[in-house]
Amino acid sequence: MFRSLSVRDYRIWFGGALVSNIGAWMQSTTQNWVVLTELTENNAAAVGVTMALQFGPQLLLVPFSGAVADRFDRRRVLLVTQSLLMLLAAGLGLLLITGAAELWHLYAFALGLGLVNAFDTTSRQAFVSDLVGPAQLSNAVALNSASFNSARLIGPAVAGVLIAVVGSGWVFLINAASFLAVLAALLLISARKPPEPAGVPRESQLRQLSAGVRYVRRRHDLLVIFVMVFLVGAFSMNFPVISSTMAVEFGRGASDYGLLSSILAIGSLSGALLAARRPSARMRVVIVAVGGIGLVSLLAALMPSFWTFAATLVCFGLAISTMLTTANGFVQTTSDPAVRGRVLALYMAILMGGTPIGAPLVGLAADALGPRSTLVISAIAGLLAFGIGLAWLFVERGLRFHRGGGLRVTVTHAGRPGRGDDPGRQTETLTAPISVLRRGGPAIGAGESVPQEGSTASATGAIRIDDLDAEAPPETSQDPGAGAPHGDDPAEPGAPGDGGRRMR
Repeated sequence: MFRSLSVRDYRIWFGGALVSNIGAWMQSTTQNWVVLTELTENNAAAVGVTMALQFGPQLLLVPFSGAVADRFDRRRVLLVTQSLLMLLAAGLGLLLITGAAELWHLYAFALGLGLVNAFDTTSRQAFVSDLVGPAQLSNAVALNSASFNSARLIGPAVAGVLIAVVGSGWVFLINAASFLAVLAALLLISARKPPEPAGVPRESQLRQLSAGVRYVRRRHDLLVIFVMVFLVGAFSMNFPVISSTMAVEFGRGASDYGLLSSILAIGSLSGALLAARRPSARMRVVIVAVGGIGLVSLLAALMPSFWTFAATLVCFGLAISTMLTTANGFVQTTSDPAVRGRVLALYMAILMGGTPIGAPLVGLAADALGPRSTLVISAIAGLLAFGIGLAWLFVERGLRFHRGGGLRVTVTHAGRPGRGDDPGRQTETLTAPISVLRRGGPAIGAGESVPQEGSTASATGAIRIDDLDAEAPPETSQDPGAGAPHGDDPAEPGAPGDGGRRMR
């Protein structure tokens, strides 16, 4: 479960990030409580606007954030972004302490936070591949999520107490001080981004982004993940709106609001650690998780008391964390290293970019229909995402259930084209991208269902757009008995494969 911590640089990064994440969760909890109760009179729509301003830049700055993550030394990028985030927290903290803060100050702070995070998040996600080898990347991504959710377990509860004891402004100043830990870790880390290959021309940010878009367009499995993540990110992951309004609904104060965030983190941490135990990120886990989000949201909407509602948040956090950790790991480990930064930028833009759409709508629903309506909206989004993922399994993977004698049921899928529908010969995993699996040799086992990268795994950087187009695998005929194309159809999930450019 903790095998990535054997790497020195990752161990240093993990410790520094954990301290900083605790401060970040303290700040996030305080920010939304200040907007809801100190600067407005329980205006949930204002909380939604704050979230929209904070996450909107993730979508608008995609042409630049992905290119920065691929082109520049990510360690230096993070030194700049983390320093700016520290200054923003200190500035708002001073405004709150002096009593000069107004609602527009919070809006401006949220916008500034979003602009910096647009670059910080993409570079931070891709930075993990600079710290660990390809065999440990999926585990390191999961442990990053565990660190994030461990901080979520502590930060909100501490923030709730500090708001009542010393005031909200001091929470922002404490978070500003916590950035010193991650800055020190970045200075101690020796890993550097490998230089770009000689002779590769630099393309514009827009053309580099278009390369990532074309790559994702040929990967139907990634497209399905992006759609599911967008729905859940826009309408289910509005926890600041949901928890703050539900706390008010049950007549609770700031400390209980912080407690709800910590209870959610119990499930989130469990989901991240379970993901760390898996040998690889599997798409079927993502599909099951979004279905779980829908069911748990519906159950939470029906809870009659504060404590029964809080109990459902453990399962809610487990489902959310499982989906996010597995989806992130799947995107990273199955993307070509040459475009990984841009693919991650698109992924983060879709995940965070849905918030400016969903958060204000969810906030308005809470004001007009009551706090429980936010959970009903979350349930609809989760179940719709589950339906989309399940439809993909049936249509593109040929998922079939066969009833045998008695209650026995066997499952078959298009795991190896040309082998027909014989469940005894379905030896490859359901969720491995078909076109990147080995052909003409022994089937890859369940523990090796994602592409195994070589020594160039972290060699990201500019790529020739013409080369990307030229290397797209040609369309080939289909085998009606297998229910999936032969060769490497560019429209097939997981392309390009062995027939075109193998993933390194």
